[in-house]
Amino acid sequence: MAHKEDNDGKGSSHCTALHVCIPKTSLPIVYHPDYNITFMGFEKLHPFDSGKWGKVIHFLKEEQFVTDGNIVEALEATEEDLLVVHTQRYLNRLKWSLVVAGITEIPPLMFLPNFLVQRRVLRPLRTQTGGTIMAAKLAVDRGWAINLGGGFHHCSSDKGGGFCAYADITLAIKFLFERVEGISKATIIDLDAHQGNGHERDFLDDGRVYIMDVYNRYIYPGDSYAKRAIKRKVELDWGTEDSEYLRKVELHTNGALNEVCPDILVYNAGTDVLDGDPLGGLSISPEVLPRYISGSKLLFEVPSTRMMMK
Repeated sequence: MAHKEDNDGKGSSHCTALHVCIPKTSLPIVYHPDYNITFMGFEKLHPFDSGKWGKVIHFLKEEQFVTDGNIVEALEATEEDLLVVHTQRYLNRLKWSLVVAGITEIPPLMFLPNFLVQRRVLRPLRTQTGGTIMAAKLAVDRGWAINLGGGFHHCSSDKGGGFCAYADITLAIKFLFERVEGISKATIIDLDAHQGNGHERDFLDDGRVYIMDVYNRYIYPGDSYAKRAIKRKVELDWGTEDSEYLRKVELHTNGALNEVCPDILVYNAGTDVLDGDPLGGLSISPEVLPRYISGSKLLFEVPSTRMMMK
């Protein structure tokens, strides 16, 4: 897909290809085959499914919801793009395979040349990060957008972890704050089973960003310092089931949307809440997903707010 660069916003400090003009014929759904990580089977050493994005797009195509011609192809975030949030010191540390092995929790990566780690692990994550930044701009232009990848909510400006090497949520919001007129308030609703400590640390003292986080209180990361940034904290117990989960999500989502009226709403939708997920520790049944998704519908109906889902 051809992209036309659009840098007419406010205070842009560098030229980026990520805020592009997208043809109206394209759906505001962002994806790239490079999202998926396959590398000599190493990706199977972690319970996180690093090929799930390809499975999602395959399903959407099979059901004829999308085609290759009507989705937006993500672009890789450049180092200049990443420096909007990340420190140079942190990006330099990613040039050490040992550091990336720690962030992804795949120890054998430490023994591989970094150029391979960059190409087969970090480039897919940078492409997903670019997709998140693009989806946020699309949400402003269209009213809603979805990035099928990203949601790296454990990464902050100077520290990665939990398979999150780049702070795509922080980047997407800061790109809008710096470049797009009329975007000065943001809300993050994070429904991943884990606490989103990365974006929380980044926006700890930023009154423009309201964070609601729903997570299992007993699992990674347990970041007490980052919790200070959460305006609406919903801590769940091991094995939380459908009725309690839905009641709390609906109650607190309505509460959050009544407290503030943001210019952009970022919804991080984690599938690790489902029963049997090896990481989430919750017991939400697949049958409840239609009602879970109906909670997303509440977000679409917020007047004067653009929504970006991840």
